Amino acid sequence: MASPALKTSIEAREFIVAPGVYDLISALMADRMGFKALYVTGYGTVASALGLPDAGLATYTEMIDRIGCICRMTKTPVIADADTGYGGLLNVRHTVRGYEAAGVTAIQIEDQEFPKKCGHTPNRRVVPMADMVRKIKVASDSRSSRDFLIVARTDARTSLGLDEALRRGEAYAEAGADIVFIESPETEAEMVDIGRRIKTPLVANMVNGGRTPMLPAKRLAEIGFSLAIFPAVGFLATAKALETAYADLRDNGTTTLSDTMFSFAEFNKLIGFEDVWAFERRYAET
Repeated sequence: MASPALKTSIEAREFIVAPGVYDLISALMADRMGFKALYVTGYGTVASALGLPDAGLATYTEMIDRIGCICRMTKTPVIADADTGYGGLLNVRHTVRGYEAAGVTAIQIEDQEFPKKCGHTPNRRVVPMADMVRKIKVASDSRSSRDFLIVARTDARTSLGLDEALRRGEAYAEAGADIVFIESPETEAEMVDIGRRIKTPLVANMVNGGRTPMLPAKRLAEIGFSLAIFPAVGFLATAKALETAYADLRDNGTTTLSDTMFSFAEFNKLIGFEDVWAFERRYAET
């Protein structure tokens, strides 16, 4: 059952910052930080699980397995990327039901052609607006609870311009989307236009090094957004930390940067060994 907390926060006009998570370590870390939502990034999940780019290569089964694990191991409401719904209208129904059953609170579906690509990379193409409207109607009708939110994303800005993206955003909201996601606006002025035009709650995609200006939460709230996802912050930080740590080991034959790492004891606590030890004290044979 989807948590009502995210919907309640949005209705109360509490601005939500959601960090990107992509595996169980990142999810466990973010879950204890006090965020109101976590965002399961397709880019990061595909990179982590398969070592491949976010270009329509991951299947529904691969994604739902990882997403389900994240939902089971965390308490924070989860927003999860579902690409194009993994196919046609029947696939969208199956995806919505599967994500909701897995514990997801909000599902994100986009209007790209298959195979899709990351929204901050080139050569993205979108389906006709009417096709996506039907997907959103199916998604809205397929959920068992109105606490399970539908996030409708359009990638039309890059190839067809902002006006078409805004037109699609309005149509997707009318079709039943709870949150509208205009991907890849390229200036702050465009973001202001989006906030002025779209009356449905809006998500801003803050990708470090991406196509959209990085604005702080206060400014995003001022111009009409309800939620900001930071999908890349976790895996970009992790990749840099790993590069630094592995280079240190290669160059010095040992680790000299221990002060930049979690202690082994801290990581044991994060991953749940304290519970294992408590169980063993109670039940294991001595």
